[in-house]
Amino acid sequence: MVALLAAVGLATQASGAAEAAAGKGPFAGTGKLAATPCPEPSLSYGGIPRTREYLTAMLKCLDKSWSAHFARNGLAFRKPEVRFYEAPERTVCGVPWPTDAAAFYCTDRGTLVFPLTGDWIENRTDLYPLKVAAHEYGHHLQSLTGIRRHYESRIRADRAHQAELGRRYELQADCLSGVFLGGVRHSLSRTAGDWNALVEATRASGDDDDYRSHGTGANRVYWLKRGYQAVSPSACDTWTAPRARVA
Repeated sequence: MVALLAAVGLATQASGAAEAAAGKGPFAGTGKLAATPCPEPSLSYGGIPRTREYLTAMLKCLDKSWSAHFARNGLAFRKPEVRFYEAPERTVCGVPWPTDAAAFYCTDRGTLVFPLTGDWIENRTDLYPLKVAAHEYGHHLQSLTGIRRHYESRIRADRAHQAELGRRYELQADCLSGVFLGGVRHSLSRTAGDWNALVEATRASGDDDDYRSHGTGANRVYWLKRGYQAVSPSACDTWTAPRARVA
């Protein structure tokens, strides 16, 4: 959701050093994500939504792919808990259901939460639901590797850059979702048109006109493509990227 690559740091020396530390640690030198067979089931059958079945199958692929990568590099791994909901509820994971959230990750409980309704997944046949699931899984990876802990420590110490740090965190999850998609692309039976459709759906999910929590559409696309093309989490160093790349 991770030198990596030598890049320009944040404006202040202290902020830049902290972000570099978050980026370089866990994924540096871990190599590419191995290609994983991941046949993609249909999101519907005879007009009947199969969202739970679809997500369950794809989460198994995410578990298999990332657990193998962690094991190969001597990193501790555990699967996330997963909870499905037919519709948003008042509370989840002990807190109010996040406003306007599609899927999300409950950090304290290591739980992926997927509503089975909503624009993010209903009546869709494109790759966007898989990208969303892989993004939230990226947050689980950030927690497993200590990136989340460092991020939380940093925002407490550097309130002036909280929004920017949040975007670096979210854009890294976008990049990690691209890494996974790059690793399974040959088994998805998708076309270049499907990939282009995903790029445009991702661009449309940017927060260009709202509070900048996840990044502009152009930057979300940039980091998704970067991960997809590199197929390596070491490419996902949003922490030392120039500010323009995390706007």
